[in-house]
Amino acid sequence: MSKPVVLQMGAYPEWNEVPLSAQYDLRRYFEAADKEAFLAECGAEVRAIATRGELGASRKIIEACPNLELISIYGVGFDAVDLEACRERGIQVTNTPDVLTGDVADLGVAMMLAVARGIVGAEAWVRGGQWAAKGNYPLQRRIWGKKAGILGLGRIGFEIAQRLRGFGMDIAYSDVAAKDYAADLTFIADPVALARHSEFLFVALAASGQTRHIVNREVIEALGPEGVLVNVSRASNIDEAALIAALQDGRLGAAALDVFDNEPQIDPRFLELPNVLLQPHQASGTVETRKAMGELVRNNLAAHFAGQPLLTPVV
Repeated sequence: MSKPVVLQMGAYPEWNEVPLSAQYDLRRYFEAADKEAFLAECGAEVRAIATRGELGASRKIIEACPNLELISIYGVGFDAVDLEACRERGIQVTNTPDVLTGDVADLGVAMMLAVARGIVGAEAWVRGGQWAAKGNYPLQRRIWGKKAGILGLGRIGFEIAQRLRGFGMDIAYSDVAAKDYAADLTFIADPVALARHSEFLFVALAASGQTRHIVNREVIEALGPEGVLVNVSRASNIDEAALIAALQDGRLGAAALDVFDNEPQIDPRFLELPNVLLQPHQASGTVETRKAMGELVRNNLAAHFAGQPLLTPVV
């Protein structure tokens, strides 16, 4: 019996690629020189799409696959998949939540520490010989006891809060409503008020049309010239132009970013800013998590083709 045809939008690590290739007839969209011609040739055979969170699947791609049944996302974010097109066609969508939550929270807290304590600059201070030549590194800022705000107290936001408790921080959050599981945290509904309350503001909410640029100029200025913004969610949640302007003229103290518009071709102005920590969209980038993500992608595909309930449905 022939294997189901799966359109693969981007590359995966070998440990995920090999078992996926064994189970399915993969058509590698990302390797095609002429992508329109490629879809015209194989689109009608495609029954599922395996994609990554940042790649998604556009309406154009979905419509080029008239027999498409499922889109399985390697990642938690599904904002790059045209969900409306999927609903119109009855196409199911899955993602890989939970398995990456702890790693993303870990990196968010690590980024906070790196910015506040000047870890990157201090390491360069030692390697460059300035410690011996000029003396101690300039004093930095403490973390413990400070005020932290979390914009979006879902899985990742909650795990960030769990870690911040260990620093004795005053933790507040904003979401669509107060959460029963966060009774010991301060709920502040308005993002501007949350930013004004915070010294460190974490962005951890899922991206959608409603959250686009939720961190706007007003939020950034409320965080202020001593504040630090940490984003481990999606770039679209932040008005990047407003962020860069505030970092340039000192209306925001610093930022730590794992996601960017048009990544990996990020705005070159970021590279010139001394008050921003840049990461290559690697919050879930551990061997353990990436293996678990790949397994969940395959398990969702297997469940679908076996006529069983999906493990982690989005649509």
